[in-house]
Amino acid sequence: MGGAKDFVNGLIMNHKVVIFGKSDCPYSHKAKDAIEAQHIKSGAMECVEIDKRPDFSEIKDYMKELTGAPSTPRVFINGKFFGGGDDTVEASKNGKLAQVLKEAQAI
Repeated sequence: MGGAKDFVNGLIMNHKVVIFGKSDCPYSHKAKDAIEAQHIKSGAMECVEIDKRPDFSEIKDYMKELTGAPSTPRVFINGKFFGGGDDTVEASKNGKLAQVLKEAQAI
């Protein structure tokens, strides 16, 4: 799993916002849409469709280790786990998402 951990950690460290999702997951798409609606800066967000990667299982296992759940999406902002799809959508509605993205200088 070392390669998967390195891949995940590298993305989290090098991007203001990272979404680990699946291509067929509506919650992943909703989280991405909620973040994009905040007018995120170009290059600040990275979206990874983990189901299209050969190390999919290892990434899912590492997501469980990092966040407590292997489900998608897993959203990280400014190097910290922010939440899943419902958390991100709710935070977009109550203003918390905009606040966290501003603090991360992603918007």
